[in-house]
Amino acid sequence: MPELPEVETVRQDLSRVLVGQKLSGMEVGRPRSLRHPDPSTAARWIEGGTVLGVGRVGKHLLIEVDRPTGDTDGRSLVVIHLGMSGQLWWLPSSTAAHRHAHVRIFGESANELRFVDPRTFGWVAVARAAEVATVLPVLERLGPDPLSGDFDATVLSRRIGHRQGRLKALLMDQTVVSGLGNIYSDEVLHAAGLRWDRPACSLDPREIVALHDQIVRVLSDAVSCRGSSLADSQYRDLYGLPGRFQERHRVYARAGKPCARCGETIRKERFGGRSTFFCPSCQT
Repeated sequence: MPELPEVETVRQDLSRVLVGQKLSGMEVGRPRSLRHPDPSTAARWIEGGTVLGVGRVGKHLLIEVDRPTGDTDGRSLVVIHLGMSGQLWWLPSSTAAHRHAHVRIFGESANELRFVDPRTFGWVAVARAAEVATVLPVLERLGPDPLSGDFDATVLSRRIGHRQGRLKALLMDQTVVSGLGNIYSDEVLHAAGLRWDRPACSLDPREIVALHDQIVRVLSDAVSCRGSSLADSQYRDLYGLPGRFQERHRVYARAGKPCARCGETIRKERFGGRSTFFCPSCQT
């Protein structure tokens, strides 16, 4: 947490406020939160640059910055991974400091972008656009993004159809499909009527199509609801507001409650150190 819908919600918010914004600098309060390069170099690579766009690859945000005039290195990318508890806040620079605000990026509009991360699993990196694959090879290893135009049932079948691994494990593997985590893998599998522990290679073509369709539908619906905010309050959008998709969860965190589709009691099992929620009746 956050997963693809939450990160996409933040991306859309950032696009509205950052594109066209000229950046005046960066401040790093916790050096370990900046993965690359050192704080002074990172600040130099964005200072005076203008934000051209905000993209997303899986759970990673990419802020594209046109380097200052006369800089022959071209564009820079600010890459942000929110980890487990990371949030981005867009607020006036005069707002009181926050002890978990580890990176601050200043705009010339008297506002700033704060990277707040209480559990410190997230990170920020700044790289020359031409070198980002070398500096951050994790981006090259990511699987297809489910909300991209390149993701279809054929692609999904090629990624998982021959694999012996359990469905949930493969859906959460960012090198197989990027963006799904614990919440949305449970919701997708319930929507597709598939058990979390089915070997992927046991799916027939009809089930592959159903799984693909539900991945796209569930994630798209979650984005339209601005993501899911759980009881731990660790996900908030750019303005500190919660998402609403948790109100539509069919299985996640609903152990002991009736399945909305068949009425059977939702069960919880432990898998890979996490809780997995599913219906034992209508997921086969």
